[in-house]
Formats: sequence, C-alpha cells, structure tokens
Amino acid sequence: MAEIARRTIIGAGTAAALTVFGSGTARAVGSSTPAAEREDGRMRGYAFLDAAMDGYPDHGSIRLAQSYTDQAGLFSTAFTYDNALAILAHLAHPGPASRARAVALGDALLYAQAHDPQYADGRLRQAYNVGPYVFYDGSPQPDGFVRADGSVNVGTQFGFTGTAVGDMAWAGIALAALAGRTGAGRFLAGAVRIGVWVEAHARTDEPLGGYKFGVDGAGQRLPFTSTEHNIDLTCLFGRLARLTGDGVWLERRSRAEAFLGNMWNESGGFFYTGTNDGVTINTSPVPEDTQTWSRLALHDRRGTRSVDWAAANLAVLDTAARPNSTVPAGQSYEGVTFSSASLVADEDSPIAPSQPKPDRNAVWFEGTAHLALALRTRGAAGDERRAARLIASIERAQERLGADQTVGKTALPERSGVVSASSPLDTGFGFGYYPYRHTGATAWYLLAAARANPLRGH
Repeated sequence: MAEIARRTIIGAGTAAALTVFGSGTARAVGSSTPAAEREDGRMRGYAFLDAAMDGYPDHGSIRLAQSYTDQAGLFSTAFTYDNALAILAHLAHPGPASRARAVALGDALLYAQAHDPQYADGRLRQAYNVGPYVFYDGSPQPDGFVRADGSVNVGTQFGFTGTAVGDMAWAGIALAALAGRTGAGRFLAGAVRIGVWVEAHARTDEPLGGYKFGVDGAGQRLPFTSTEHNIDLTCLFGRLARLTGDGVWLERRSRAEAFLGNMWNESGGFFYTGTNDGVTINTSPVPEDTQTWSRLALHDRRGTRSVDWAAANLAVLDTAARPNSTVPAGQSYEGVTFSSASLVADEDSPIAPSQPKPDRNAVWFEGTAHLALALRTRGAAGDERRAARLIASIERAQERLGADQTVGKTALPERSGVVSASSPLDTGFGFGYYPYRHTGATAWYLLAAARANPLRGH
C-alpha cells in the first residue's frame, strides 16, 4: 500500500477535488536561452505570483495567493504549502516590493494561526478559500480569506481541512526566513508555535521513529509517517535552534534525521517514501521530492547519491507523439516525473473519475525545479550544465503552456506562471497534476533560477 502523500486531501470527509486538463499552443524552442530572456522569464514568474495574490482585490488586504488558475476547477483554493513557497521565492528576489509581498503573505499565515474557526493551538489547515465562487452544486461561496466574523475561510468544500506536518514545516520555514530577514519577532513566534504544534501532535515512539503525518479535519491523528515531512522538519528545527538558541530544537532535528536514516536504501542510493504504521517501510512508489530535498536539507553523502537516483530513474521527455500527451505538435519538454509509479501508470484508464488518461512521460515541473536546484547546490562536474537544461525546459513551459488561463476570472499577465505538469500526470499517490499554471511550480522555478536553497536549516 502506498503511503499517503503530503498533497493528498486530509479532510474529515470524503470530498474530492475535480480537475481536468487544459491546453496551450506553442512552438519548438532550443535549450539555450540568452541571459536577457532568462531574466524576462523570471520577471514573468513573479508577475504570476503577484496576480495569484491579487486575484480578489475587493476582499480585504489580508490575503493568500490562489494556488492554481481558475481552469483547474479548484476555484479560489490557496494551499498553505504553495504560499510558504511564494514567501521564500519573494525573499529570493531583491527589492522592497517582493519583500513587502513576502511580509504580507507571512502576516496572512499568522492571521490564520490566530483566527482558525475551531482551534486555538497554532495549526494551519491544508488550504483556505481566498475569494468568492459558485461551487459545482450551485452553492455560492461569497467570502474572501477572512470571513465576516473575522475567522479564516477554511477550504471545506474539497475537504482541505486537515493539518499536515509537511505543510506546517514549510510554513514554519517561511516564517523563520522572514524572521531572519526582517528581525520581526512575530514571525519567529509563529514559527516556534508551529514547531511546538508538531512536537505535540506528531512525535512518535514507534520503531521507525520520526514525526507522524498530522491530523485530519476532525483532529484525529493520521497513522502515516512521511520521509518528505521529516526532511522538512530537519530544516525547520535547525532554523529554530539557530534563531532561538534553544538546544531542544537540535534534539528534535536529530529525531527527524534518524527517521531519514531508517528510510535510506544503501544499495539503491535512494530514500523510501515512509511508513503506514511506524513499523513496516513502504518500498513503493519512490517519489522524486524525497531524493532532491534530502540533498538540499542534509548536504551529506546520501543526498548526493539520491540526486543521481532521481536524475537517472525519474527522467522523462514529453512530446506530442506520446500516448495521452497534451503537448502541442513541435514541442518537447524534459525533466522528471513525480514518482516511480508515474512511469508505469495505466495509460488506458483515467487518473480519477472525470479526469483524463495519464501520460507516462509527463514532466512534473515543480520536481524538475527541485532537481535543478539540487544539482546547482551540489556543483559536481556537469551539474550546472544539466541544471541549465532543466531550467530552460521550465522556462519554455512558462512561455508556451497554459495559455488563456485566469485567476479570479482576470486574465494573467502574458506568458506568466509555470504549469504544474506538461501533460496529465498520475503521481501514483491517488491524485494527478495537469497543465495549469501553479503558484508552487512557479515559486520553485524562481528559487532554482536564483540558486536559493529554501531548505538550509542552519
């Protein structure tokens, strides 16, 4: 049985997100990109982040960024993880305007901590609504991020009501980065509150150790333990140790890192995805992010080898000739896919009801940016050249895929924002990615382009 992934719905109910694939028009482009064009691509990436944040100007100044374009069918959903990445991407860009946006998003996360409609323990939910829409059943959702009573607008329609340790860790990493950059005590206090919540709700003494997945929307503890989550925690706890001077965070970092040691496959040179019960390791599927994030967070021999595993074993090339590809004729995109299961997805069956059939060679652009940044931070022979090719592929996708998409029914700046996948992609964890422009994928591209490692914990 595959372990639940961080991006899986973790609400109390059984609601499922409905997404269908989009389209785009394009022409073939070479792999080398002049410096001026690369800089223009980054500016268009930031223009997308701005548009995702400003999609609902009539609904208050306290706001988060919408995660996907309207065409994805998730309406005004703003995932906590994506907004943490947007903060980090803004901090990687010089200038007061980006810093102001990072601060505004950080303050919105702090507001969510303090104004949850049910809990007062500092948790953040998987996602929030940030603008009005009419749901599939005809029911209106009129509010912005902050409801009339002052509480935050939790994403109940799709069941995005749970709290995942990975989401909490990334929010804490972003708040800690804001604290380090601005010196503002409120951001450090928010990050510490997240660390305290994780310790109280996720620490486990099961044989494999580490920190559990989190809780569902009803507050019930989930049984899974994720390698990716514990990688995130090594960074968060390391930053909290440095910023607070409190050694307790080093002990907690060691606990998370010990779990990673238990997930390491020495002969294969990769990390397993985690465990469902705290006793038995899940050996399949093997995801991309655990391989590259381990390098970004740990900087040890394991991370060096796992980057090579991802580059060799998850590499894909998507072209219009591929079964179920939605890439227009004359184009190709290279990168990596989500997991080992993506490469053997059933191309004759939809990813989920009402969704398209998957393309086994669909490029996951967020993960491609992970790999590019991991290669750049490693700096071995040939790494920079390989990273440059991957970034060029992402920039071609921003240029050519996902045309005519909107946020808050407003057209996006031209050629701005990176789609999450080149074609419909089955992750192997019960959900898919599609060619919709995405805050998270765009933020990771910007981090890779800036050589800004968000997972340096100390």
